[in-house]
Amino acid sequence: MKNVLIIGSTGQIGSELTMELRKRYNGNIVAGYIPGQEPKGDLLESGPSAIVDITNEQQIAETVSKYEIDTIYNLAALLSAVAEAKPQLAWKIGMGGLFNVLEVAREMKCAVFTPSSIGVFGNNTPKDKTPQDTIRNPRTMYGVTKVSGELLSDYYFMRFGVDTRSVRFPGLISNVTPPGGGTTDYAVDIYYEAVKTGHFVCPIAAGTYMDMMYMPDGLRAAIDIMEADPSRLVHRNSFNIAAMSFEPEIIAASIRKYIPEFTMEYKVDPLRQSIAESWPNSLDDTCARNEWDWAPTYDLDMMTQDMLRVLKAKFNK
Repeated sequence: MKNVLIIGSTGQIGSELTMELRKRYNGNIVAGYIPGQEPKGDLLESGPSAIVDITNEQQIAETVSKYEIDTIYNLAALLSAVAEAKPQLAWKIGMGGLFNVLEVAREMKCAVFTPSSIGVFGNNTPKDKTPQDTIRNPRTMYGVTKVSGELLSDYYFMRFGVDTRSVRFPGLISNVTPPGGGTTDYAVDIYYEAVKTGHFVCPIAAGTYMDMMYMPDGLRAAIDIMEADPSRLVHRNSFNIAAMSFEPEIIAASIRKYIPEFTMEYKVDPLRQSIAESWPNSLDDTCARNEWDWAPTYDLDMMTQDMLRVLKAKFNK
Protein backbone atom coordinates (compact mmCIF):
# COMPACT_ATOMS: atom_id res chain seq x y z
CA MET A 1 0.00 0.00 0.00
CA LYS A 2 1.26 3.44 -0.96
CA ASN A 3 -1.76 5.64 -1.56
CA VAL A 4 -4.91 4.72 0.31
CA LEU A 5 -8.50 6.01 0.23
CA ILE A 6 -10.60 5.39 3.34
CA ILE A 7 -14.31 5.72 2.56
CA GLY A 8 -16.16 6.38 5.79
CA SER A 9 -13.11 7.84 7.50
CA THR A 10 -15.03 9.63 10.24
CA GLY A 11 -16.87 6.52 11.47
CA GLN A 12 -16.09 4.25 14.41
CA ILE A 13 -13.32 2.29 12.68
CA GLY A 14 -12.44 4.79 9.96
CA SER A 15 -11.11 7.63 12.08
CA GLU A 16 -8.69 5.40 13.98
CA LEU A 17 -7.69 3.36 10.93
CA THR A 18 -6.91 6.53 8.97
CA MET A 19 -4.60 7.77 11.72
CA GLU A 20 -2.90 4.36 12.03
CA LEU A 21 -2.29 4.17 8.28
CA ARG A 22 -0.81 7.69 8.33
CA LYS A 23 1.62 6.59 11.03
CA ARG A 24 2.75 3.63 8.93
CA TYR A 25 2.86 4.98 5.37
CA ASN A 26 4.32 8.06 3.72
CA GLY A 27 1.93 8.17 0.76
CA ASN A 28 -1.45 9.82 0.34
CA ILE A 29 -3.77 8.46 3.04
CA VAL A 30 -6.99 10.18 2.00
CA ALA A 31 -9.84 10.55 4.50
CA GLY A 32 -13.02 10.21 2.47
CA TYR A 33 -16.10 11.74 4.07
CA ILE A 34 -19.63 12.92 3.31
CA PRO A 35 -20.87 16.49 3.94
CA GLY A 36 -22.00 16.86 7.52
CA GLN A 37 -19.40 14.35 8.74
CA GLU A 38 -16.25 16.33 8.03
CA PRO A 39 -12.92 15.28 9.58
CA LYS A 40 -11.89 17.34 12.61
CA GLY A 41 -8.77 17.86 14.70
CA ASP A 42 -5.86 15.53 14.01
CA LEU A 43 -7.84 13.62 11.38
CA LEU A 44 -8.25 16.80 9.35
CA GLU A 45 -4.79 18.22 9.95
CA SER A 46 -2.62 15.12 9.52
CA GLY A 47 -3.34 14.39 5.87
CA PRO A 48 -5.53 14.94 2.80
CA SER A 49 -9.30 14.56 2.85
CA ALA A 50 -11.95 14.52 0.12
CA ILE A 51 -15.72 14.34 -0.21
CA VAL A 52 -16.45 10.75 -1.24
CA ASP A 53 -20.06 9.59 -1.21
CA ILE A 54 -20.03 5.82 -1.71
CA THR A 55 -23.26 6.03 -3.69
CA ASN A 56 -21.49 8.25 -6.26
CA GLU A 57 -19.23 6.08 -8.45
CA GLN A 58 -17.84 9.06 -10.38
CA GLN A 59 -16.82 10.79 -7.17
CA ILE A 60 -14.95 7.67 -6.04
CA ALA A 61 -13.20 7.37 -9.41
CA GLU A 62 -12.15 11.02 -9.49
CA THR A 63 -10.62 10.77 -6.01
CA VAL A 64 -8.81 7.55 -6.89
CA SER A 65 -7.39 9.20 -10.00
CA LYS A 66 -6.42 12.47 -8.30
CA TYR A 67 -4.47 10.82 -5.48
CA GLU A 68 -3.20 7.80 -7.47
CA ILE A 69 -4.91 5.45 -5.04
CA ASP A 70 -3.86 1.79 -5.04
CA THR A 71 -5.90 0.55 -2.05
CA ILE A 72 -9.46 1.39 -0.99
CA TYR A 73 -10.77 0.75 2.52
CA ASN A 74 -14.54 0.66 2.10
CA LEU A 75 -15.89 1.32 5.61
CA ALA A 76 -19.22 2.93 4.73
CA ALA A 77 -22.09 1.02 6.38
CA LEU A 78 -25.01 1.36 8.79
CA LEU A 79 -24.41 -0.64 11.96
CA SER A 80 -26.70 -3.49 12.95
CA ALA A 81 -29.39 -1.81 15.08
CA VAL A 82 -29.49 1.28 12.84
CA ALA A 83 -29.76 -0.89 9.73
CA GLU A 84 -32.88 -2.58 11.12
CA ALA A 85 -34.53 0.83 11.40
CA LYS A 86 -33.41 1.86 7.88
CA PRO A 87 -33.11 -1.36 5.82
CA GLN A 88 -33.43 0.31 2.41
CA LEU A 89 -30.65 2.76 3.18
CA ALA A 90 -28.53 -0.03 4.64
CA TRP A 91 -28.79 -1.95 1.35
CA LYS A 92 -28.11 1.16 -0.75
CA ILE A 93 -24.92 1.92 1.16
CA GLY A 94 -23.81 -1.64 1.88
CA MET A 95 -24.41 -3.20 -1.54
CA GLY A 96 -24.89 -0.37 -4.01
CA GLY A 97 -21.89 1.37 -2.50
CA LEU A 98 -19.75 -1.76 -2.58
CA PHE A 99 -20.65 -2.32 -6.23
CA ASN A 100 -19.46 1.22 -7.02
CA VAL A 101 -16.17 0.63 -5.18
CA LEU A 102 -15.55 -2.69 -6.91
CA GLU A 103 -16.25 -1.22 -10.33
CA VAL A 104 -13.77 1.61 -9.73
CA ALA A 105 -11.24 -0.91 -8.41
CA ARG A 106 -11.70 -3.09 -11.50
CA GLU A 107 -11.19 -0.20 -13.88
CA MET A 108 -8.35 1.49 -11.96
CA LYS A 109 -6.51 -1.56 -10.56
CA CYS A 110 -7.04 -0.99 -6.83
CA ALA A 111 -7.06 -3.47 -3.98
CA VAL A 112 -10.20 -3.34 -1.79
CA PHE A 113 -10.83 -4.04 1.89
CA THR A 114 -14.49 -4.22 2.93
CA PRO A 115 -15.04 -5.30 6.53
CA SER A 116 -17.43 -8.12 7.21
CA SER A 117 -18.82 -9.10 10.59
CA ILE A 118 -19.97 -11.83 12.95
CA GLY A 119 -23.37 -10.60 11.75
CA VAL A 120 -23.06 -12.84 8.66
CA PHE A 121 -23.96 -15.82 10.85
CA GLY A 122 -27.46 -16.78 11.95
CA ASN A 123 -29.39 -19.13 14.18
CA ASN A 124 -28.45 -22.26 12.21
CA THR A 125 -24.72 -21.58 12.46
CA PRO A 126 -22.68 -23.49 15.09
CA LYS A 127 -22.55 -21.13 18.08
CA ASP A 128 -19.23 -22.08 19.67
CA LYS A 129 -15.95 -21.85 17.77
CA THR A 130 -17.91 -21.03 14.63
CA PRO A 131 -15.91 -22.42 11.67
CA GLN A 132 -14.46 -20.31 8.88
CA ASP A 133 -16.57 -22.10 6.27
CA THR A 134 -20.09 -22.72 7.53
CA ILE A 135 -23.74 -21.72 7.09
CA ARG A 136 -24.27 -17.98 6.73
CA ASN A 137 -27.99 -17.25 7.06
CA PRO A 138 -28.44 -13.94 8.89
CA ARG A 139 -31.85 -12.55 9.76
CA THR A 140 -30.83 -8.89 9.87
CA MET A 141 -30.38 -6.45 7.00
CA TYR A 142 -26.88 -5.73 8.33
CA GLY A 143 -26.00 -9.42 8.10
CA VAL A 144 -27.63 -9.81 4.69
CA THR A 145 -25.52 -6.98 3.26
CA LYS A 146 -22.36 -8.43 4.81
CA VAL A 147 -22.93 -11.93 3.38
CA SER A 148 -23.80 -10.42 0.00
CA GLY A 149 -20.68 -8.26 0.22
CA GLU A 150 -18.48 -11.27 0.88
CA LEU A 151 -19.93 -13.09 -2.14
CA LEU A 152 -19.70 -10.05 -4.44
CA SER A 153 -16.12 -9.35 -3.38
CA ASP A 154 -15.11 -12.96 -4.05
CA TYR A 155 -16.84 -12.75 -7.45
CA TYR A 156 -14.86 -9.67 -8.42
CA PHE A 157 -11.64 -11.45 -7.43
CA MET A 158 -12.47 -14.63 -9.34
CA ARG A 159 -14.05 -12.96 -12.38
CA PHE A 160 -11.98 -9.78 -12.79
CA GLY A 161 -8.88 -10.33 -10.64
CA VAL A 162 -9.67 -7.46 -8.22
CA ASP A 163 -7.55 -7.95 -5.08
CA THR A 164 -10.40 -8.09 -2.57
CA ARG A 165 -9.73 -9.03 1.06
CA SER A 166 -11.69 -8.85 4.31
CA VAL A 167 -12.04 -9.89 7.93
CA ARG A 168 -15.18 -10.65 9.93
CA PHE A 169 -14.95 -8.19 12.78
CA PRO A 170 -16.35 -9.14 16.15
CA GLY A 171 -17.56 -6.33 18.41
CA LEU A 172 -14.88 -3.62 18.42
CA ILE A 173 -14.19 -1.76 21.65
CA SER A 174 -12.61 1.68 21.34
CA ASN A 175 -11.45 4.36 23.77
CA VAL A 176 -11.42 6.98 21.00
CA THR A 177 -14.64 6.85 19.02
CA PRO A 178 -18.07 6.76 20.72
CA PRO A 179 -20.46 3.88 19.92
CA GLY A 180 -22.46 4.16 16.72
CA GLY A 181 -25.52 1.92 17.04
CA GLY A 182 -24.10 -1.58 16.98
CA THR A 183 -25.39 -4.55 18.97
CA THR A 184 -22.00 -5.07 20.63
CA ASP A 185 -21.70 -1.40 21.63
CA TYR A 186 -22.78 -2.16 25.19
CA ALA A 187 -19.21 -3.36 25.71
CA VAL A 188 -18.00 0.16 24.89
CA ASP A 189 -20.73 1.99 26.80
CA ILE A 190 -20.04 0.01 29.96
CA TYR A 191 -16.51 1.44 30.25
CA TYR A 192 -17.66 5.01 29.62
CA GLU A 193 -20.38 4.73 32.27
CA ALA A 194 -18.09 2.96 34.73
CA VAL A 195 -15.73 5.94 34.61
CA LYS A 196 -18.34 8.71 34.39
CA THR A 197 -21.08 7.47 36.78
CA GLY A 198 -20.00 4.14 38.29
CA HIS A 199 -23.24 2.53 37.11
CA PHE A 200 -24.39 0.91 33.86
CA VAL A 201 -27.82 -0.08 32.55
CA CYS A 202 -27.13 -3.05 30.27
CA PRO A 203 -29.31 -3.59 27.17
CA ILE A 204 -28.01 -7.15 26.64
CA ALA A 205 -29.16 -9.98 28.91
CA ALA A 206 -26.84 -11.75 31.35
CA GLY A 207 -25.35 -14.90 29.87
CA THR A 208 -25.30 -13.58 26.28
CA TYR A 209 -21.82 -14.32 24.93
CA MET A 210 -20.42 -12.48 21.91
CA ASP A 211 -16.99 -12.25 20.34
CA MET A 212 -15.21 -8.97 21.07
CA MET A 213 -11.90 -7.30 20.21
CA TYR A 214 -9.97 -4.24 21.35
CA MET A 215 -9.68 -1.67 18.58
CA PRO A 216 -5.84 -1.76 18.32
CA ASP A 217 -6.07 -5.45 17.38
CA GLY A 218 -8.88 -4.71 14.93
CA LEU A 219 -6.84 -2.00 13.21
CA ARG A 220 -3.83 -4.27 12.96
CA ALA A 221 -5.96 -7.02 11.41
CA ALA A 222 -7.33 -4.62 8.77
CA ILE A 223 -3.80 -3.57 7.82
CA ASP A 224 -2.08 -6.96 8.08
CA ILE A 225 -4.60 -8.72 5.83
CA MET A 226 -3.90 -6.19 3.06
CA GLU A 227 -0.15 -6.67 3.48
CA ALA A 228 -0.38 -10.48 3.49
CA ASP A 229 1.34 -12.59 0.84
CA PRO A 230 -1.46 -13.34 -1.66
CA SER A 231 0.05 -16.72 -2.51
CA ARG A 232 -0.80 -17.93 1.02
CA LEU A 233 -4.44 -16.85 0.93
CA VAL A 234 -6.82 -19.75 0.47
CA HIS A 235 -9.68 -17.54 1.63
CA ARG A 236 -10.22 -13.86 0.96
CA ASN A 237 -13.74 -12.71 1.82
CA SER A 238 -13.87 -13.07 4.67
CA PHE A 239 -11.62 -14.31 7.49
CA ASN A 240 -12.85 -15.07 10.99
CA ILE A 241 -10.69 -13.21 13.52
CA ALA A 242 -11.06 -13.55 17.28
CA ALA A 243 -9.59 -12.21 20.51
CA MET A 244 -12.02 -12.72 23.41
CA SER A 245 -15.56 -13.85 24.12
CA PHE A 246 -17.59 -12.72 27.15
CA GLU A 247 -21.06 -11.96 28.47
CA PRO A 248 -22.05 -8.84 30.47
CA GLU A 249 -21.30 -10.23 33.93
CA ILE A 250 -17.76 -11.15 32.88
CA ILE A 251 -16.90 -7.67 31.60
CA ALA A 252 -18.49 -6.12 34.72
CA ALA A 253 -16.32 -8.35 36.91
CA SER A 254 -13.23 -7.24 34.99
CA ILE A 255 -14.13 -3.59 35.60
CA ARG A 256 -14.71 -4.21 39.33
CA LYS A 257 -11.10 -5.34 39.69
CA TYR A 258 -10.19 -1.68 39.13
CA ILE A 259 -13.43 0.12 40.14
CA PRO A 260 -14.77 -2.04 43.01
CA GLU A 261 -17.84 0.15 43.56
CA PHE A 262 -19.07 -0.29 39.96
CA THR A 263 -22.69 -1.48 39.70
CA MET A 264 -24.80 -2.79 36.81
CA GLU A 265 -28.47 -3.46 36.21
CA TYR A 266 -30.34 -4.85 33.20
CA LYS A 267 -32.92 -3.25 30.94
CA VAL A 268 -32.85 -5.53 27.92
CA ASP A 269 -33.44 -4.00 24.48
CA PRO A 270 -35.52 -6.64 22.63
CA LEU A 271 -34.13 -5.71 19.18
CA ARG A 272 -30.47 -5.80 20.19
CA GLN A 273 -31.01 -8.92 22.27
CA SER A 274 -32.60 -10.77 19.35
CA ILE A 275 -29.69 -9.77 17.11
CA ALA A 276 -27.14 -10.84 19.74
CA GLU A 277 -28.81 -14.23 20.18
CA SER A 278 -28.52 -14.91 16.45
CA TRP A 279 -24.76 -14.37 16.47
CA PRO A 280 -21.98 -16.79 17.51
CA ASN A 281 -20.65 -17.07 21.03
CA SER A 282 -17.11 -17.40 19.68
CA LEU A 283 -15.28 -17.74 16.36
CA ASP A 284 -12.61 -20.19 15.17
CA ASP A 285 -9.89 -18.05 13.58
CA THR A 286 -7.51 -20.89 12.62
CA CYS A 287 -7.55 -19.97 8.93
CA ALA A 288 -6.48 -16.38 9.60
CA ARG A 289 -3.70 -17.64 11.87
CA ASN A 290 -2.49 -20.12 9.25
CA GLU A 291 -2.86 -17.99 6.11
CA TRP A 292 -1.53 -14.60 7.29
CA ASP A 293 -0.23 -15.14 10.84
CA TRP A 294 -3.09 -13.40 12.64
CA ALA A 295 -2.83 -13.29 16.45
CA PRO A 296 -4.48 -10.87 18.91
CA THR A 297 -2.46 -8.91 21.48
CA TYR A 298 -5.11 -7.95 24.05
CA ASP A 299 -7.15 -10.14 26.38
CA LEU A 300 -10.06 -8.85 28.50
CA ASP A 301 -8.10 -7.66 31.53
CA MET A 302 -5.41 -5.98 29.42
CA MET A 303 -8.15 -4.19 27.50
CA THR A 304 -9.99 -3.17 30.68
CA GLN A 305 -6.87 -1.66 32.22
CA ASP A 306 -6.11 0.33 29.08
CA MET A 307 -9.71 1.46 28.52
CA LEU A 308 -10.08 2.71 32.09
CA ARG A 309 -6.69 4.45 32.04
CA VAL A 310 -7.52 6.35 28.85
CA LEU A 311 -11.11 7.21 29.80
CA LYS A 312 -10.16 8.41 33.29
CA ALA A 313 -7.69 10.79 31.68
CA LYS A 314 -10.28 11.88 29.09
CA PHE A 315 -12.93 12.66 31.74
CA ASN A 316 -10.51 13.90 34.41
CA LYS A 317 -11.59 11.20 36.84
